[in-house]
Amino acid sequence: ISPLLLFVGNSTYLDDHGPPLQKVLPFPSQVVYNRVGKCGSRTVVLLLRILSEKHGFNLVTSDIHNKTRLTKNEQMELIKNISTAEQPYLFTRHVHFLNFSRFGGDQPVYINIIRDPVNRFLSNYFFRRFGDWRGEQNHMIRTPSMRQEERYLDINVCILENYPECSNPRLFYIIPYFCGQHPRCREPGEWALERAKLNVNENFLLVGILEELEDVLLLLERFLPHYFKDVLSIYKNPEHRKLGNLTVTVKKTVPSPEAIQILYQRMRYEYEFYYYVKEQFHLLKRKFGLKSHIRKPRPRPEFFIPSPLETEEPIDDEEDDEKWLEDIYKR
Repeated sequence: ISPLLLFVGNSTYLDDHGPPLQKVLPFPSQVVYNRVGKCGSRTVVLLLRILSEKHGFNLVTSDIHNKTRLTKNEQMELIKNISTAEQPYLFTRHVHFLNFSRFGGDQPVYINIIRDPVNRFLSNYFFRRFGDWRGEQNHMIRTPSMRQEERYLDINVCILENYPECSNPRLFYIIPYFCGQHPRCREPGEWALERAKLNVNENFLLVGILEELEDVLLLLERFLPHYFKDVLSIYKNPEHRKLGNLTVTVKKTVPSPEAIQILYQRMRYEYEFYYYVKEQFHLLKRKFGLKSHIRKPRPRPEFFIPSPLETEEPIDDEEDDEKWLEDIYKR
């Protein structure tokens, strides 16, 4: 039975028009946040650092940031290491979904957050090149081998002339985090999409939408109070909010409508997954009596994106320079 069904039961919102549910999830002592890159996870990890001290759970982070796909032996090793961590723990790393039960382990509760796919791609494209307002030279350290012509490659040229960075399979990015470690999970197509949806239903307690981050935090606090109690008040703290202004990507530009349309076509599976997750998230919000505070979306033709770059900029996902964040928060 899925973690979410344990919490809300089988009925849908349309079945029960009574008061919002107030069930309590059986306390999970193993939680995994296999965070998707450039989807606000740096913000959440900073919050988790504060929460782990406040609530006394074991926050297990990884020093590996660029290895999301693992061999069978690497999967076994990682699952063994995670499973033997002191409980209750919350493990977080950029890694595609791991099936613990396949290797005889107890399947943990999974959580994650995703973002409009084009926005995520653009955020990553410009961040790799130009960093953010914390220091414009950060990008030189992060991508020192990037040639000047690549660094200043116009986004429209990259898309319209089909450079590898702006075409599949590079654009097939979010789905593998939910599909898993099978080689077919990296091939853009129906198989990976359907498997990702199945895993969301069976293994994830919550997959939130970055565009509605406050509601994501509210639901995490409701579902996992031992980990996330008071998360929203910490997030709204003026000192914490200041951090967002330092992490806006530098020199970000909006591609032409033609280029966006091409991106949208190339990412059609990513969008099908994104809208599926968004619909599930909104059903969940209604079930718990949360009203969406976002504008009603305008009707859109299939595979059209009206306003890219509308999401707030997530804090960078690299962890090696995390100390400055904690220092700012402690001031």
